[in-house]
Amino acid sequence: MKRTLLLLFVAAFLASCGGSKRSITSTTSSIKKERIKKHQNIIEPAISNVEIIPGNELPEDVKAKDVLENVIDYAKTFEGTRYKFGGTTEAGMDCSGLVYTAFQKENINLPRISREMAKEGVLISIKDVKEGDLVFFKTSRKYNINHVGIVVDNKRGEISFIHASTSAGVIVSSLEEDYWKKAFVECRRII
Repeated sequence: MKRTLLLLFVAAFLASCGGSKRSITSTTSSIKKERIKKHQNIIEPAISNVEIIPGNELPEDVKAKDVLENVIDYAKTFEGTRYKFGGTTEAGMDCSGLVYTAFQKENINLPRISREMAKEGVLISIKDVKEGDLVFFKTSRKYNINHVGIVVDNKRGEISFIHASTSAGVIVSSLEEDYWKKAFVECRRII
């Protein structure tokens, strides 16, 4: 147990939103992987190649909506936390660290790096986005995807998401802001 915790700590320390190192995750039950075309509209909630921590599978009576509300509520507890490359705690947080930590709290393991997270779940259309979906961005020239946030609200087509920005730390932003509108790449549904 101590070794696993140490490995997870080291992996979290070395990982980042756009870093090249991968996190170490525990072996998990396999869940059927869904293949989709890049621009296909998928509106059914799905768990695809997402990892559930062994021994902590979701009870049958737990609904995806409840889990996503818990993910969002936990992510919001980090609002105001300063940005820290590789961070996953209230002492400092990066974008993928926030998403990784919020989902892990509900026993759902995601990759630690945003561009790897973008391979999880199912691709959905922006018009079908719901609370708890992930939004991905390209904010640099180095990678196609290097930033991620969790949708916290979608009212009248205005999508708000929580993320860790390098300039302001953990905040809620809108996809209507010019910067995020231009940097937007895709949305994915994890559960």
